[in-house]
Amino acid sequence: MVPRLSTLLSPALLFAAASLQAQAPAAGAGPGGENPRIHEIVRAVDPARIESDVRRLAGFGTRHTLSDTVSPTRGIGAARRWIFSEFERISRECGGCLEVMYVGEIVPGSPQGRIPVDTRVVNVVAVQRGQTDPGRYVLIQGHYDSRVTGANDATSDAPGANDDASGTSAAIEAARVLSKHRFDGTIVYAALAGEEQGLNGGQILARHAQQNGWRITGVLNNDIIGNSRGIGGQVGNTTMRIFAPGIPPEAPAADLRRYLYSGGELDVPSRQLARYVDRTADRYVPDLDAQIIYRLDRFGRGGDHTPFFLAGYPAIRLTEMYEDYTRQHQDLRVENGIRYGDVPDAVDYRYTGRITALNAAALAALAWAPAAPDSVTIRGGGSANTTLRWQAVNAPDLAGYRIYWRDATSATWDHSRWVGNVTEATLEGVIIDNYFFGVAAVDRDGNESLVVFPAPGR
Repeated sequence: MVPRLSTLLSPALLFAAASLQAQAPAAGAGPGGENPRIHEIVRAVDPARIESDVRRLAGFGTRHTLSDTVSPTRGIGAARRWIFSEFERISRECGGCLEVMYVGEIVPGSPQGRIPVDTRVVNVVAVQRGQTDPGRYVLIQGHYDSRVTGANDATSDAPGANDDASGTSAAIEAARVLSKHRFDGTIVYAALAGEEQGLNGGQILARHAQQNGWRITGVLNNDIIGNSRGIGGQVGNTTMRIFAPGIPPEAPAADLRRYLYSGGELDVPSRQLARYVDRTADRYVPDLDAQIIYRLDRFGRGGDHTPFFLAGYPAIRLTEMYEDYTRQHQDLRVENGIRYGDVPDAVDYRYTGRITALNAAALAALAWAPAAPDSVTIRGGGSANTTLRWQAVNAPDLAGYRIYWRDATSATWDHSRWVGNVTEATLEGVIIDNYFFGVAAVDRDGNESLVVFPAPGR
């Protein structure tokens, strides 16, 4: 355990704190903000491999959840067996570092529903176990099922190149790149089924996580990440969106009272995860700008991060900036000179590669980082100073902690200060009423945990 040390962040006291606690780096400096290994990971992502995977998935004709499961060449069964074999091949290349499995359930049928008869919905999951904190998980996922105009049309060609072979291929490519490294926490690469029939695959995997006690730091759901031209003529291959949900519908009354009186509705874990990914883009993927949208998903629509969010896990959706609805949920056809259908030739693979690289960078940073600090509290009402306190994080490579604060009108963290390996720190002259605050744990390589928003302290 690290002994408590109350640190007033004036130069003299910062020097005293560093002297009293020799294991802490000098306050005000701290580990470097960028990890060279993550730059290496970003460079290793290959858009050509992503394109090959998208075309391979589209080549199964249809991947509708209700489609053929027996054919070796067509339907969702052939697709999931191919994904499974790809994860196995990646695992062989890293000396068996991935545990590849099917995670499925029977979804009861309803004659008027999108699953009219009892159907086994099967996810393909590869788990890369962490070395020092294997019970802490980060997930990347995309859904591999597809559809056309008719939600229950399981026979027509439904290539689903962008929706969502692009997200599935991002998970496979992330596994290829990240399996070359070893991490503190566990990384899960998941291809989900049943999304188009009602987010079934996400619900199944979220239940699996709960049943197996996964401590999930973050879920990165990639759905429709390959189109750089919008239906209105917009073009944008250097921007993307992160949808970040807010207060869970089943939040306890005590939490709602705290949000009402002390704030924090913009600082729930899913929104901290969105800020983390946005900051990762700024550090490691300079040709991609992430726009955070404080909403569960696109207006009136949904994705497989939703079941995780509802289960209490930090979960966000990564998606393209501009959508073209002539390429989503459409029968293949030409009508009034417009070519409809979600085909591989319409995907921008360099753009998909950028978003995949951002995923890989964020997964690596989170899996290398220490766990987030626990029991973070804040006090300072009626004072010119603000004091934060937290429990020490138990991590072999812990360097210390960084305090963040932001202006009341800002969506992302504007200011930060390294405070060293302490469990209490005071920001002199920073008034508690004018800002929002948080604390992150940092390792010796500069990898940071998610920021934790404080509860009121005494």
